[in-house]
Amino acid sequence: MTTPKRPMVKDMSWVLEPLMVLPKVVHALVLSGDGLVMGASPSLGRDAREGSSAMMSALQGAARAVTICLSGDDSTQLRQIVVEATSGLVFAIPAGANTVLAVFAEREADMGVVSHHMQIQVATLGDKVMNSHARDSGTPA
Repeated sequence: MTTPKRPMVKDMSWVLEPLMVLPKVVHALVLSGDGLVMGASPSLGRDAREGSSAMMSALQGAARAVTICLSGDDSTQLRQIVVEATSGLVFAIPAGANTVLAVFAEREADMGVVSHHMQIQVATLGDKVMNSHARDSGTPA
């Protein structure tokens, strides 16, 4: 029996380095819209990377759909998702037509600082890697 080959994904972990030095940031990921890990912080294990990426893909799609449904505007673009839990905060920002930047931080993290630095890295990722705009394409899931 042969093992199915995984698609080759360019490592984009370099875009996470400036985020990982922010106070209270624990983990970060770059993932494709279909849930493939494109980069991850070194301390995040393989199972956590892959599971988080798959779930974030579903969360992004659900967030787009509910935003469009509730706003009544098919052209509404998703800009950011923030999930607050007892263990910390998850931030997710679309980083192009098929890419998402996600960060997990402790609850004490400055949400404005983390979000601002994520926007900077989204712009950097868009400038260096993508030919598309460094924002969500607005396409419903």
